[in-house]
Amino acid sequence: MDFSANSQQARDWFESLRDKICTAFEDIEREAGSDAAFEYTPWERVEDGNDDPGGGVRGLMKGKVFEKVGVNVSTVSGNFPPEFAASVHGAGPENPYFTATGISLVAHMANPHVPAVHMNTRYLTTGKAWFGGGADLNPSIPYEQDTADFHAAMRAACARHNPTYYDTYSKWAEDYFFIPHRGVHRGVGGIFYDHLECPDDEAFARNFAFTRDVGEAFLDVFPRLVRRRMNSEFSAEDEARQLEYRGRYAEFNLVYDRGTLFGLKTGGNIDAILMSLPPRATWS
Repeated sequence: MDFSANSQQARDWFESLRDKICTAFEDIEREAGSDAAFEYTPWERVEDGNDDPGGGVRGLMKGKVFEKVGVNVSTVSGNFPPEFAASVHGAGPENPYFTATGISLVAHMANPHVPAVHMNTRYLTTGKAWFGGGADLNPSIPYEQDTADFHAAMRAACARHNPTYYDTYSKWAEDYFFIPHRGVHRGVGGIFYDHLECPDDEAFARNFAFTRDVGEAFLDVFPRLVRRRMNSEFSAEDEARQLEYRGRYAEFNLVYDRGTLFGLKTGGNIDAILMSLPPRATWS
């Protein structure tokens, strides 16, 4: 695997963030009287003609508070299929080689009053090198306080780096996490960014610092939202609303999500790619 020192730094941090998030989520399960813990399943990528295509670790927990939460890390390299390479930043049929490392998280909660959430950060190299990622909140029963607190955390992470980031990336999340065939947004937003290019070590350090702050902001704010709502009473109607919302979430991830397409097109682990799907959902 042709993996640079910068890529290794990013990989090490993604793995450390995974460990901190999983510990924080297991702590919440203990507070709820549950002994649920993450189960980690390694996987190896296969690519014809590539002796070292990489792989990853799928972390999955099903508990009392977290009905299903996946925290995946992967580090892969290889060649994009020619028809897909043209759609990837910095790549193309003449330059299909890539490396990618990142963390991806989706949590579906047992209590309908606790919001589902998605977080992903990544570092890719093609003909260019760049960071991307973000975090977005996906409640079936939105609360203004939860939405405000989540956005405040993302806004603060952005403000430490560039005064334009939050307005730009929150609008990008609003536009991206939209389900055209339903005419609705997937959730209440957050931030989404991509193609933060790293042509030199200075740019890498700057964009890596921002990406770390996004991950740390998520780690700070989301457990607080979970603890705020996890003991709320809920009705059969609340649960029905949650299951219908999960159907919308699944539709977006299967039809529109870039990460799903990237994983499928690059020979990723199917269970890891589809861990974003909810454990239960309904369609009327």
